[in-house]
Amino acid sequence: MQDRKEFVPGTMGDRIAYLRKRKKLTQAQLAEQLGISAQAVSKWESGVSQTKRY
Repeated sequence: MQDRKEFVPGTMGDRIAYLRKRKKLTQAQLAEQLGISAQAVSKWESGVSQTKRY
């Protein structure tokens, strides 16, 4: 069986937005699930702020 790789856009913000929309979530819904503000999700997606790397 062949693994099917899905195209995910380039930047981290693009990836977050793409996958969020694929799951049919709003920024507010994603933020609530992550325990953060919708503004933080917006900043990640727009590239204003970066996600923390652990």
